[in-house]
Amino acid sequence: MNDSIQREAMNYDVVIVGAGPAGLATAIKLKQLNPDFSVCILEKGAEVGAHILSGNIFETRALDELIPEWKERKAPIKTKVSKEKLLFLSKKSSISWPTWFLPSVQKNHKNYIISLANLCRWLGEQAESLGVEIFPGFPASKILYHEDGSVKGVQTGDMGIDKEGNQKDTFEPGIELLGKVTVFAEGCRGHLGKQLIKKFKLDEGKSPQQYGIGFKEIWKVDSGEHDEGLVMHTAAWPLDNNTYGGSFCYHAENNQIFIGFVIGLDYQNPHLSPYDEFQRFKTHPAISKILSNGKRIAYGARALIEGGIQSLPRMYMPGGLLIGCDAGTLNMPKIKGTHTAMKSGIVAAETINEFLEENKDLSNYELKFKKSWAYQELYAARNVKPSFNWGLIPATIFTGIDQIFFRGRLPFTLKHPHADHEALLPASEMKKIDYPKYDGVLTFDKTTSVHLTGTNHEENQPVHLQLKDSALPMNFTLSEFDEPAQRYCPAAVYEIQYEGDKSEPQFIINAQNCIHCKTCDIKEPSQNINWVVPEGGGGPNYANM
Repeated sequence: MNDSIQREAMNYDVVIVGAGPAGLATAIKLKQLNPDFSVCILEKGAEVGAHILSGNIFETRALDELIPEWKERKAPIKTKVSKEKLLFLSKKSSISWPTWFLPSVQKNHKNYIISLANLCRWLGEQAESLGVEIFPGFPASKILYHEDGSVKGVQTGDMGIDKEGNQKDTFEPGIELLGKVTVFAEGCRGHLGKQLIKKFKLDEGKSPQQYGIGFKEIWKVDSGEHDEGLVMHTAAWPLDNNTYGGSFCYHAENNQIFIGFVIGLDYQNPHLSPYDEFQRFKTHPAISKILSNGKRIAYGARALIEGGIQSLPRMYMPGGLLIGCDAGTLNMPKIKGTHTAMKSGIVAAETINEFLEENKDLSNYELKFKKSWAYQELYAARNVKPSFNWGLIPATIFTGIDQIFFRGRLPFTLKHPHADHEALLPASEMKKIDYPKYDGVLTFDKTTSVHLTGTNHEENQPVHLQLKDSALPMNFTLSEFDEPAQRYCPAAVYEIQYEGDKSEPQFIINAQNCIHCKTCDIKEPSQNINWVVPEGGGGPNYANM
């Protein structure tokens, strides 16, 4: 970025980065509290919802508070959960867990199967009807600060820069969005949120944050295999006992099934490919039976934040707030984060209203959030994820005791021992995994899958996947970890190529394939990859995810 460029500046009471459920809830609540507030939202996707991906079983609690008449306003929330299943899988068989024995936190009978992308589009319409200005296709690329170090606002990315950093004929400088308060609601592993956490030491005294990689496909299936309202989860195969993860299979409307897989990014084996574990999962007899005569119509992947309350950073700093999954408000045992993200946005709006109207300090956000039901949920769930360091069976038993008998009130809090990027063991010490070939019926290669995401990036632009040390992949990561980027990336962005007569392999970054999942930014063992926003509107274009 050239700081000598003359830039337009726009002033608002509140600038919000990210048009996900947290950011949109903040904007709507602010306008409900005071219609005179000037509020804008920056969204890096080409439209609201374009980069939104989630399972999604939706709990309406926060929406009930925000827009009680959401049914009358025709929110895209229709398919109520009618039945549930939990299966433990072996390679060829399955055992059904009695649903009456599930902890209440894992029961979904009052919830809905929805498309979160479509819900965000609807929330965007509600926000705009209240006077919120939404700017899709304008990624916030830089945080702006006052001389005293407090957050001043953000700058959008320059458009029309070539790969070498030169201005093209289409060059348009980014603009400055200045707010009395700036709210960061970028979602999991927000690239600005990451900077704020480091600058203001927001994670001081906290456990290392934890993440997972989540995959989702939408299938159109035969009516005989479809059971609208059915929610099914599985555990165990194809993962080993020491790798955290599991699947979901949600029967939505119109004979569609939302099927997906989540794997904790604290896995140890660098030969493991999360994408291929998901593809292999679909070949299990209990799953292939459902999909056998169906057609895959959508694919996507996204990191999700799982650290819980012990990893939740301080959520305020001078001039700004960090909310939703940008901070880490997902309830892991519930496998839900939308309702808690929205509640964090509602509380943020209430705090900002008091800040602007009564000059109360933004630090009140922390106090107000800790009094909310969202925080109480996260507190009760705090020991579930770290217990999986003991393995699947011990963790399942412990979770039953913790959640059923003690309701999350055990008199201790387990800690996370390390960050996800520190978990990989040397490739020479770990068993290689032989994944089956893709059949083009149930299982598909990454390139074919990326095509379904609608991903598009302007080809001649700076690579937004930045290597801190360009030599490190070939000089260290390949020999030590067999360069795991070529496996943990769900979009074939990273490759090791041998070209022609060259004896030395080359590390290739196919940035145009990137679906903005952030896995590389999280899992790279030396933290050598820094994900930054590409040119505005680039990335996936999810329709109903």
